[in-house]
Amino acid sequence: MNRLIASTAWLIAIGGLAVSATLAWHHWTQPAITQAEQALKERQLLVILPAGSYDNRPLAAALQVPEAEQPHSRIIAAYRATLGTRLTAIILLSETQGYSGVIQLSIAIAPDGRLIGSQVLEQQESPGLGARIIDPQVDWLAQFANRQLKDRWALKRDHGDFDQLAGATVTSRAVIAALQDALSYFDKHRQTLLEDAVHE
Repeated sequence: MNRLIASTAWLIAIGGLAVSATLAWHHWTQPAITQAEQALKERQLLVILPAGSYDNRPLAAALQVPEAEQPHSRIIAAYRATLGTRLTAIILLSETQGYSGVIQLSIAIAPDGRLIGSQVLEQQESPGLGARIIDPQVDWLAQFANRQLKDRWALKRDHGDFDQLAGATVTSRAVIAALQDALSYFDKHRQTLLEDAVHE
């Protein structure tokens, strides 16, 4: 009987030590994990900016997003990239409805209103069709670089300037409309976005 009690106590002690060690390890490593996750998120969001075009941490200070709802999309966040004291880009995060679900985009716009680049952060489009929007070999989003609001933001089949993803008309139209919305949003709020950067 005493041996059973001693064995049980020993197992409880070992279990307690194991739980304590696990909790201590989690507490010790959590800041590093959080920092690594934040760094990964920053790299994913900022890959659309040319190397050497900024030296701040754009995601550290979000801008206010007035009138977030746009005709075909929703602006969910805005950030600014600077190099020294010079504003180099406004980064907008946008959500739009694709064929199968929400498409989330990161969109970089230069101070002159030119679209620097865009990237899909999340999508649920059909594999082999709309999901090819993230295929680096297709690189469909590259055609929008250096475009401006005055361009014809529609597919060529709709008398616009842009090619569509083969077999993915709905996805193509949704992304084109979201990019146009982002440029319109920037144009409408340009003074506020640029002044915020100047006065800090």
